[in-house]
Amino acid sequence: MKQKQIVRLCVDAAMTVVLLLLMGYSRIGEEAHEWLGIGMTVLFVLHHILNRKWIAALFRGKYTAFRVFQTLLAGVILVGLAISACTGIMLSKHVFRFLGIGTGMADARELHLRSGYWNYILLSLHLGLHWVMIMSLIGKRCKNKSAFLKWIARLLAAGIAVYGAYVLFSRQITDYLFGTVGFSFIDESEPLILFLLDYLAIMGTFVFLGHYTAKILRIRRPKKPSLT
Repeated sequence: MKQKQIVRLCVDAAMTVVLLLLMGYSRIGEEAHEWLGIGMTVLFVLHHILNRKWIAALFRGKYTAFRVFQTLLAGVILVGLAISACTGIMLSKHVFRFLGIGTGMADARELHLRSGYWNYILLSLHLGLHWVMIMSLIGKRCKNKSAFLKWIARLLAAGIAVYGAYVLFSRQITDYLFGTVGFSFIDESEPLILFLLDYLAIMGTFVFLGHYTAKILRIRRPKKPSLT
């Protein structure tokens, strides 16, 4: 594995961990949440620097169904993270307190909450689009596993995806996504590890969906025979 690939993998892994921790806002405290938000922004910028060749090629080459979906998703994520960063600065009580912003707090809080949950879902979906590449970067030994173990891994992934979908509705996260609820209600008596595992399962659901969406979009349709 090349050094650049290792760095890219480490940055993506760090983004995944920080993203998960950001969802536990009330558990980790306001100040820690703000610093993690800054860290997420830095990692996001670094991620794009490492993938600058992809950005430079946006207006070159043919756009397949997968490339269209991938590009649109990346654009929406960029907007979503920009909204989270801007509203986060407005709501800051620690890191950016010196700015003294005191207007539109209610709207900023609701927008920050909603964009945060959408970013979590969309970034998990984005991760799923590149899951095959990520696994290949970790190690090519996966190709040598038996068919039985591969099916066990697939069934385990499907189980996590189903449980994650259950958590999505049981924790009423859809209400946050679509603005039905303006505040996040978290049971602080719940062990942190159970909270994180549930949110990790939700991430697994959208990684699963992203992975198989990529497979479907990459299916090449047979060319029609030319009439000559």
